[in-house]
Amino acid sequence: MDIDERFDKLRGLLNKENNWPMVYMFKFIIPADNKKIALVEAKFSDEAVISHKESASGKYFSITVKEVMLNADSIINKYKEMTGIEGLMAL
Repeated sequence: MDIDERFDKLRGLLNKENNWPMVYMFKFIIPADNKKIALVEAKFSDEAVISHKESASGKYFSITVKEVMLNADSIINKYKEMTGIEGLMAL
């Protein structure tokens, strides 16, 4: 399944199970690099609630972001914006 098919499947699930607008929780794992962490945070608005947790080894950070999203496409677009950040894993 290519990335467009995965996004289409996600769009279908989001539209089926949610009422819009809604608070959506994004979860990312990223190497412990302040520049990369800042790149992730910069993709979200000032109203977003962002929390971090360092891994036991200190090599990675978990970033959780809660933000009001207007529709499924706004969520998918956010994930697409993240694809340029090296080492980022979206959960």
